[in-house]
Amino acid sequence: MDKTERVGEVIEVSTAEFVTQCYELYQPPPLGSLVKTADMPVEVYGIVYYASTGSLEPGRRPIARGKDEASEEAVYQQSPQLLKLLRTEFNTLVVGYREDGRLYHHLPSRPARIHGFVYQCHPDEVREFSESFDFLSTLISTGLPVSNEEITSAALRQMSLVQEDPRAFLVAAGKELAVLLGSDFNRLRAILRRIATA
Repeated sequence: MDKTERVGEVIEVSTAEFVTQCYELYQPPPLGSLVKTADMPVEVYGIVYYASTGSLEPGRRPIARGKDEASEEAVYQQSPQLLKLLRTEFNTLVVGYREDGRLYHHLPSRPARIHGFVYQCHPDEVREFSESFDFLSTLISTGLPVSNEEITSAALRQMSLVQEDPRAFLVAAGKELAVLLGSDFNRLRAILRRIATA
């Protein structure tokens, strides 16, 4: 794995998700991105569903500092320590894994490890992962603090960006969603409207 695509490090983990602290402030992968971490020989794949920036110290909130500054950049220039007192992190829903060269679209037998490096997946890897839509059932059925419709449509829009024929990919995804959400027309319509803007 190339260090240039490394975006952060796992700081919290469970069977179904992991939290990553970014190495760069304000630089999480886009919502819906496919990322991975490894606990060799297993690579764990997930979809970014939430990102936040806040204080390194729990319970201690940043205070406003820019009243007399001309720009936001000036705030950081006058208080360079802020870059060391803040952190950006993102939450990832586990949607699959690779073991012994084989790709699976369900949860691995054990969670990833704390301090595991997290990488944004290459376009080729995203295309390979999205050859099967089996991950969609995880996305639409898991309870998340952000709506499943938003995350599902964001993931499909991100994946469509690397496809040879983005429209055909989204149409195929829509058909799969119609099967999965056949009895829930409102949710299906909400997702289809969001991916139609891609």
